[in-house]
This record gives sequence, structure tokens and C-alpha cells, in this order.
Amino acid sequence: MAKGKRERRILAFTGAAALVAVGLNLLISAINAQKAKKKKRDLLGSSVRVNLSASEIQRLTDQIISKSKEIHDLVASVPLEKVTYANVIAPLAELEAYQFPLVQSCLFPRMVSTSNDVRKASIEAEKRLDLHFLMCRKREDVYRVVKAFADRGEWLSSEAKRYIQCLVREFERNGVNLTMSKIEEMEKLKSQIDELSLRYVQNLNSDNSFILFGEPELAGMPPQFIKSLEKTESAKLKIFLKSYHVTPILEHCMIGSTRKLVAVAYGQRCGKENLDVLENLVQLRHKFARLLGYSNYADFAVETKMARTSLKVFEFLEHVSIKVSNLATRELNVLRDLKREEEGDSPFGMEDLLYYMRRVEEEQLDLDLGEVKQYFPVNLVLTGIFKIFQDLFGLRFEEIKDVDVWHETVCLYSVLDYSSNELLGYVYLDIFSREGKFAHTCVLPLQNGCLSSNGTHQIPIALLISQYPTQIDGKPVLLRFSEVVSLCHEFSHVVHHICSRATFSRFSGLGVEGDFVEIPGHVLENWCYESISLKMMSGFHQDITRSVTSQMCKSLKRRRDMFSGLKLKQEILLCYSLK
Repeated sequence: MAKGKRERRILAFTGAAALVAVGLNLLISAINAQKAKKKKRDLLGSSVRVNLSASEIQRLTDQIISKSKEIHDLVASVPLEKVTYANVIAPLAELEAYQFPLVQSCLFPRMVSTSNDVRKASIEAEKRLDLHFLMCRKREDVYRVVKAFADRGEWLSSEAKRYIQCLVREFERNGVNLTMSKIEEMEKLKSQIDELSLRYVQNLNSDNSFILFGEPELAGMPPQFIKSLEKTESAKLKIFLKSYHVTPILEHCMIGSTRKLVAVAYGQRCGKENLDVLENLVQLRHKFARLLGYSNYADFAVETKMARTSLKVFEFLEHVSIKVSNLATRELNVLRDLKREEEGDSPFGMEDLLYYMRRVEEEQLDLDLGEVKQYFPVNLVLTGIFKIFQDLFGLRFEEIKDVDVWHETVCLYSVLDYSSNELLGYVYLDIFSREGKFAHTCVLPLQNGCLSSNGTHQIPIALLISQYPTQIDGKPVLLRFSEVVSLCHEFSHVVHHICSRATFSRFSGLGVEGDFVEIPGHVLENWCYESISLKMMSGFHQDITRSVTSQMCKSLKRRRDMFSGLKLKQEILLCYSLK
């Protein structure tokens, strides 16, 4: 009996201890959870929502559409004789400012989320929102009210006038002035154009054609490239008609016939299918533009740009082409002479450009890009870029810890005015690769800077995305010099977005005309070729006190300027083909 009682007491004691332990664990977990919640502090001035679940994205999309319908219905209900800026224009402008960060909160996860379900929900949200906003731009009842106010000609600021002009133009480019039969025809044409455009891209994306070569036909290719190629049973090597194979071949392969075969095949891929698609697209686009009153589709496409008309574009391209013709001819003769020395009298073709440009660079420049890469650890490059833009624009970048982000490698920085300490905006940096992430380097505006009706300023927020490899075994991530330039270019877009001062959300930062938006990046990336700034963002990865040499800086700058005439001619040719 005593033994039984003892065992029961022990069991009771251990059971109680277990309950206490469980209770303590729950208490500790609750405390830790509370601490974690406290750590994730709110971001002052931000309406951007990160880490939304798939269901939250769906609900937020519903809310955005509902609010948008409400405001558009409200504006449409204003009698034409009672239209004012306050009851017609202001509600639409404030709706744009309020909803932009919410829309972006639904859309940017498709590019960065680690969850497949979230990415799918984001893609679906994009389709729904695109369709809704397109329907808003086709509302004839809202257009009548906006146009009635515009026709009154009241005195407004230049930015307000431009905003109203943009509203009116948007409605008219979507056919609100057409008869019902013509609207139906326009919708049919638009649907066919979208379908053919998608088919063109899908044809290219699904094309897996390749060419087989023996290893001697790939002479000059780096050993690592050769090792990466698939082999057939007959020991032939597969060169897929994708840029990751084609560009290295055109740059390094010593065999002219191989370069030509690859270049021609790459240019003709999906030729049979896509030639029919292009011919139909040209005809449908022309019909579409004529239906809306434009002379041609180029005029329709360019109307919203700074150039305004296709004639101005062609005049500009012709003017630049004439100016660089002599330089391009001299540069081409240099390449032809070198090919003649190495390959005899075979004609010089487009397939020879990259190879012989590289050969001339090797002869004239004492520059090993592999060695240059050793001086550009990504963290040091970022620090240098921050310093350059701080000095240029009087800014200060401060990292913010303990805020919600969508991945542990994402960093958030506040951007402040160096003199006044005023908060100008925020930038998220999501620059390391992971599965499911958008594959290219770009900048997204998450929140636009603008002036609200109560006089407060909404701060801008940007997101910079890239795909640099993550650190392995403590080894620093090193950037190719082209990646350094690209990062600086994209960060210029960040600074442009943060530093802009617009009254209306749609004109904030990157919301400028499409033929201007790249100008700040192209201008400011040139700091990557100046010795003083290169030394700021460089340091040998094993001894960061050793920056790039002055000779490297000079060689990199010379390399940028080499064959500038030919490169510009290629750009002009591409512009002509796009028009």
C-alpha cells in the first residue's frame, strides 16, 4: 500500500510538474511572440503591406475594386452644370494616391514571394485589377463629367492642367468617343492584338531548338563553357538558341562559320510561325490606330511620349544616324581589317561584330575583366553607391532593422535629407537570388510621393530587385563590372523616385514619359567610369583597403567609349525595327 501511494504521489507530482512545464513553455512562447510583435515596428508614412497571404491579397484586391467603383460612381453622378475641381478631379487624384501602394502590395509579391500560392494569387490579382482599371478608363459617364470640367477652362496650376489632359486623353484613347459599333470593332481588334502578341512571346519562350557542333567547331570557347554543354551519344555538343549560349559563342568562338550559323539560326528562330504573327499584328495595329483617328500605330504609340509624333522620332533617329556615320564607318573598317588578317577575304557580317570588338579590346586595353571582378564585393559596391549619391544629392541612407520584410535577405533603408534630417522616403533592397524570384534587375515604385488634399506629403517608397548569388562558405559575392554599372543605373532610378516632388501621384518619380524614364539612369551610371567614384565602391575582396588601380579605371573608361559609333548605329537599327 505504501509503495502504491508513493507511486501515485510521484505520478501526481510528475504530472503537475509536466503541467507547470507546459504552462511555462506557453508563457515563454507568448512572451517571445509578444516581443517579436513589438520588434516588427510600423514604418512611418508607409501604406505598403508586405507579407500578405494569398487570401489577404484576394481580399485587398476586392477592397481596391470596390473603393474604385464607389469613387467613379460618385464622380459620374455629378450634374454637368455643377462640376468643380473639388467634386470631379480631386476625388480621382486622391483615389490614385491612396490606392497605388495598395495595388502594388498585391502585385509585387508575384516577383519576390517564396510562396507559390502567394505568387499565383498576385498574378490573379494583376489580371483582375488590370481588367477593372481598363473598364474605368472606358466609362463614358465619368468621361463626360471630366470633359465638362476641362472645357470650362478654369485657371489651374500647370501640373493640374496636365493631370486633367492625361485623364481626358486616357478616356479617348480607349474609345469613349466612338459609336457602339466602332467600340465593338475596337474591342475585337484589341483582343486579337493581345492574343497575337502573347503567342509571339510564347513561341519564342517555348522554342528549344539547338544546333550540334563538334568541339573543334567551338575553338576559342572557355573550357568551363564547353564543360557545361549537353553531349549527344555521338559526342556532338548542343548549342541551344538561347541568349546564354548565343552571346558567348558570338563573343568568343574563333570559327567564323560557327558564329554565322548560330547568328542566322538565332535570328530566324520561330521564323515560320512568328512571321505570320507579325504580319497579322502589323495589319491589326494599323486598323486599330485608324479606328481611333491616328494615321498609323506608331503615332498612337508615341502620343504619350515626349516626342508626341512618329515623325519627330524618325527625324531624330535620322539626325543622329548621320552624325555618327563617319565614326561608325572608321570603326567598322578596323574590325574588317582584323578579320581579314585572321580569316582571309570572307565578308564581314553582323555575326562578327561582338567577336572582333572583343579582339580589338584585348589588343588595345590592358584589362582582365576577371581580375577586375575581384575588386567588387557586392556589399562594398553598395556602400560606395550610397556614398556617391549621398555626396551628389545631399542624402543619407540609414538601414532600418526589425521591420516586416518578405525574406531574411531583404534590407530596408530610410532616405533622409542630409542637412535637414527630413525623411524623404524608403528603399527596399532585395538583391540576392532565390527560387521563384523575378530573374532580372529592376526598380519598382511601391508608393508614390505626392501632396494630399490636407497639405501633407506622402513619401515615396521603392524596391530594387536583382539576382546576385548568395554568399557561400563565407566567401564574398563578387560582381562583374557590367553588374556594377547595372546596379548603379538601377539605384539612379531609386534616387529619382525618392527625390521627385510631384503634387499628383501619377507624375511621381518613375511616372514620367516612357522616353524619359531611363535618362537619369543612363546619365548617373557614368559615375562608374570615374576614378574617384570607382575607388569608393571597390576593394580587393581579400584586402578591401586595395581599391581598383588608376590604370584599371582608365581602361574601363576607354572600353566604354570604344566602338561607340557602331553601338549607336545598332541602337538606331533596333529603334527602326520596333517602330
